[in-house]
Amino acid sequence: MSYDFRDIEAKWQKYWADNATFTAENNSIKPKYYVLDMFPYPSGAGLHVGHPLGYIASDIYARYKRHKGFNVLHPQGYDSFGLPAEQYAIQTGQHPAITTKDNIARYREQLDKIGFSFDWSREVRTSDPKFYKWTQWIFIQLFNSWYDNNEDRARKIEDLETIFSAEGNTNVNVVCDEDVTEFTAEEWNNFSSKEKQEVLLKYRLTYLAETEVNWCPQLGTVLANDEIVNGVSERGGYPVVRKKMTQWSMRISAYAQRLLDGLDTIDWPQPLKDSQTNWIGRSEGASVTFNVKDHDATIEVFTTRPDTIFGVSFMTLAPEHELVQKIITKAQKAEVEAYIEATAKRSERERMADVKNISGVFTGAYAEHPFTKEPVPIWIGDYVLAGYGTGAVMAVPCGDQRDYDFAKHFDIPIPNIFEGIDISEEAFADKDNTVIANSDFLNGLNYKKATKRAIYELEQLGQGEGKINYRLRDAVFSRQRYWGEPFPVYYVDGMPQMIEAKHLPIELPEVEKYLPTETGEPPLGRATVWAWDTGSNTVVDNDKIDHKAVFPLELNTMPGWAGSSYYFNRYMDPNNEEEVFSKDAINYWKEVDLYIGGSEHATGHLLYARFWQKFLFDHGIVPVDEFAKKLINQGMILGTSAIVYRISGTNQYVSKGLKDQYETEELRVDVSLINNSNELNLEGLRNWQPQYKDAEFILEENKYIVGREVEKMSKRWFNVVNPDDICNDYGADTLRLYEMFLGPLEQAKPWNTAGITGVHSFLKKLWKLYHSPLEGGQGGVFSVSETEPTKDNLKTLHKTIKKVEEDIENFSFNTSVSTFMIAVNELTAQKCNSRTILEPLLVLISPYAPHIAEELWQKLGNKESISTAAFPVFEEKHLVESTKQYPISFNGKMRFTLELSLDLSKDEIEAAVMAHEKTQQQLNGREPKKVIVVPGKIVNVVG
Repeated sequence: MSYDFRDIEAKWQKYWADNATFTAENNSIKPKYYVLDMFPYPSGAGLHVGHPLGYIASDIYARYKRHKGFNVLHPQGYDSFGLPAEQYAIQTGQHPAITTKDNIARYREQLDKIGFSFDWSREVRTSDPKFYKWTQWIFIQLFNSWYDNNEDRARKIEDLETIFSAEGNTNVNVVCDEDVTEFTAEEWNNFSSKEKQEVLLKYRLTYLAETEVNWCPQLGTVLANDEIVNGVSERGGYPVVRKKMTQWSMRISAYAQRLLDGLDTIDWPQPLKDSQTNWIGRSEGASVTFNVKDHDATIEVFTTRPDTIFGVSFMTLAPEHELVQKIITKAQKAEVEAYIEATAKRSERERMADVKNISGVFTGAYAEHPFTKEPVPIWIGDYVLAGYGTGAVMAVPCGDQRDYDFAKHFDIPIPNIFEGIDISEEAFADKDNTVIANSDFLNGLNYKKATKRAIYELEQLGQGEGKINYRLRDAVFSRQRYWGEPFPVYYVDGMPQMIEAKHLPIELPEVEKYLPTETGEPPLGRATVWAWDTGSNTVVDNDKIDHKAVFPLELNTMPGWAGSSYYFNRYMDPNNEEEVFSKDAINYWKEVDLYIGGSEHATGHLLYARFWQKFLFDHGIVPVDEFAKKLINQGMILGTSAIVYRISGTNQYVSKGLKDQYETEELRVDVSLINNSNELNLEGLRNWQPQYKDAEFILEENKYIVGREVEKMSKRWFNVVNPDDICNDYGADTLRLYEMFLGPLEQAKPWNTAGITGVHSFLKKLWKLYHSPLEGGQGGVFSVSETEPTKDNLKTLHKTIKKVEEDIENFSFNTSVSTFMIAVNELTAQKCNSRTILEPLLVLISPYAPHIAEELWQKLGNKESISTAAFPVFEEKHLVESTKQYPISFNGKMRFTLELSLDLSKDEIEAAVMAHEKTQQQLNGREPKKVIVVPGKIVNVVG
């Protein structure tokens, strides 16, 4: 019987589905283990061979943990809201739900083909109302919460209202908006309902505020920073401008220190931790207030170097700073407004990264130095961002390179408070010993003492205080899109009201088109049935809005990261319709034990998810405040692109070996048109795209040879390899083994389909190990005996057990594949067909190649799936050598080897060597002068 991988894989994939083999229990006497992949966005392109890399690794580990006796939760689902489906809907008119459903069906088909041990009974889709009901519910909990700095946790908003009623807000230590004014209990109790709501919005963990956002007119939506590349939208490449809009925001800044501290408690890659640390950006220094001359206004800045305050020679505001329009002089107005308009077309990332181009405009206004009372000119410059710090900096050109470059560019005088002092980079690095001079009360103090003294003096003036600052800003939570979670919010007298949880979910309405309205409202502005009836607690026609019982609903939708910020917890109890998850389920699974996914999510999904987890922990909804104990970033599988060379200005294409004779430009073509010799299928190319139909090809030796380049696997570069093709041609087990064999999990590695045949040959050799060949070498008969294994058989098995277990525990899956190959070669050479060896060998291999393992396991007579089998136990005794292959030397030259027992004494070893016929031949009748014996090592006959 030959190895028919197609039938075998189809058989076992059906078996696993029919028998729900990998369904996890929510309670078990077994220890639990939760393995999770970052769930995919189901794009229309489907999977390429780079996508399953992390899934294969997590599946190997999940299967291994089952063999080790764990109750394993290994779920999968879809991050199914997103802009691509909406853009497709805009282009075609097809509802995003239909596109998404079709794409999910395609993904599921591909995932099943690769043989993953997912518990599909727990599948979640973020676009399913049964799921986003709980996203809406969590949003309501955030709205009804505030952050108590004294207790360092979120609390119910009712607690804050009780405090306000009893004592006002003067003594409340809370995270809130900066423009909160003080009020007494009496004043609070006399506020109108609307006034109270307006005050509470400044304290809630999700709140409405006018915010600077990245607005993309062509997409009609706000974009996050990570959705912008080189100043344009990642999706579509459209221009992005900065714009002020009223948006929902999440007060993630309240959790900045806890997000930093939590990194010390989780086993995540250090580069990823460093990314989050830098993004949060904790710094210690001082808040300094500058009065603006001739205006009833102040400018607050944060500085980590208050000791340099006497070096301030100008101030720079972000162009978007709210004070700019109030302080600009008539003479500067036109220039300032032109600069602001130009800046709005540049993204924050672009502005931060551009250190070469210096630009700015003088406002015409001056601030007053807190100590010297000298006028300080106020400029605007796009290197200062409204969203970071206070949106203003005090510029010290003699101590900061960017300030120095700005001052030199615009001829601003530079006072040198460090005159006569070494201010080289090396000297300044040792801050404790930096001496501050020419600054009145700071003269002669070192850095630490000068900092404390500067803060003290500022506090005495009432123009500053010591402060810890974070770079982390509150997260904008609104999107002007259709295909996203609706907010459970309606508006009464302009104030947001939450819909009661028992009436959730609030489902997306039907709309005629998926574009913003002609008046600039989000797509939900096109809905005709999108109003909330507070009497019936249902969504009703807009024409029933009377602002008495029926009110308008929120028109924005939530961003893509909403559902992905808690989905890992929902997997623990995904079908619960009464609560987000039961206490029993969440207390049993607690957190993700192993999370595998891409490093590109470091400051997006992974930061927001940690924030939501800590919030849910504060309210006792989850038992731990970090959701994933261990995280691994899988590397990228790179594609090998195929390049043709077009002679510039022509429709002629020259083969690679001749390209240097011409001026050419490179174009990428579909890799499926290239054979293993890098030869291009010209006929296939002509039929592939119209531009090649009438092209002329200049060949070398009657062939067109393409160039190859390793780069990101992408449809854009036509270098995508479809896993379906690999499964059809070689089988899923081959694909799984090969992806692991390519190299270490965390590293990037190029895909080379030519190398896959070696792995496929290994599986055929494994199959043959369990079969006796028929006459003529065709097929084979299953043949495993009950004979006792030999010492060599046991040695091969147990060294394999040891290595594979170590490799899996260390996630070194690539070296396991090599170990399997060595083991099968050795057992084949030993002619091993002992059940004692071949049965545990299948369990070792089954996490990697589960289909062939299941088939051979069944042939061995087992009735249950191999996934229920215990992992083999390593026994050291089988690797302990009882004999030694001694090198026998004569006068220092090795002549032959002799296998002897390690139990022999020196005299016994000497006697055995001297009695050997080869020794007698070497001596030829002579008596040796001496025989040197080192037990366990060598024998040297001297003479």
